[in-house]
Amino acid sequence: MRPLEWLFLAVLSVLWGGAFFFAKVALAEIGPLTLVFGRVALAAAALWVVVLALDAAPAHGRGVWRDLFIMGALNNALPFSLIFWGQTTIASSLASILNATTPVFTVVLAHYLTQDERMTVNRVAGVVLGLVGVAVLIGTDAIAGFGRDVAAQLACVAGAICYACAGIFGRRFHALPPTFTAAGQLTASSILILPVVLSVEAPWTTAWPSATTWGAVAALAMVSTAAAYVIYFRILAVAGATNILLVTLLVPVSALWLGTAILGERLDAHHFLGMALIGLGLAAIDGRPLRWLQRLPDRSSAK
Repeated sequence: MRPLEWLFLAVLSVLWGGAFFFAKVALAEIGPLTLVFGRVALAAAALWVVVLALDAAPAHGRGVWRDLFIMGALNNALPFSLIFWGQTTIASSLASILNATTPVFTVVLAHYLTQDERMTVNRVAGVVLGLVGVAVLIGTDAIAGFGRDVAAQLACVAGAICYACAGIFGRRFHALPPTFTAAGQLTASSILILPVVLSVEAPWTTAWPSATTWGAVAALAMVSTAAAYVIYFRILAVAGATNILLVTLLVPVSALWLGTAILGERLDAHHFLGMALIGLGLAAIDGRPLRWLQRLPDRSSAK
């Protein structure tokens, strides 16, 4: 990836870094499926305003909408529902570790399903380093909960597999404007999840959510979904599925820095170690830092 794509990836990690927090706040008062619908429907409405204002809707046929519905299921409806349901019984930190397995599945699936994103030693080593870094960064408290509430943890892993499949499938939208693609997939997600919400959770039978919950849903929709997916499709079109889903390794780092900057939380030694391991993993996947180091002996001998 070029420096601009790395910058976009860092911004995306910040936008998604708050998603686990906003979801945990909202889940205290509303069901996971209701939260999924609120997240995607509000985000879709906001993005269609942008699409219409910019006249960014290209000419397209039924095939595009068929693909958008598949993308909406893989990238929103299924993983959001699985991960939010998992978060009702496991900690957000553990959910973020399980979510960080996404690049592992992406590297493997992309090797077999694409022609230009083959598995390499650097990629595998980088993903493993990054995953270990995420675990070290979050700490032993979250890992200590691993093994309890197995169904919830498997749901989060299944969500990560859905994200991996979505990243590979979404490569076909590279010729469409990112804002239109994001609006389309979120609209498809809203249509897919609405009948499930109405039949399973019947949200009209529950108490009206508080202002805090509405604020969390709004932030989740506008910041962590609408804005985030425009950037997501921009990077995906240029850098591919494996690179875009490296963001799941950066999300815990962003969440940690946000907690330090906004909430005054303290950084410990294991936080710095975890971030260093994630950095090494990203460097191994990118490849350029390793090539620069390999050239140093040649430059020294030339002098």
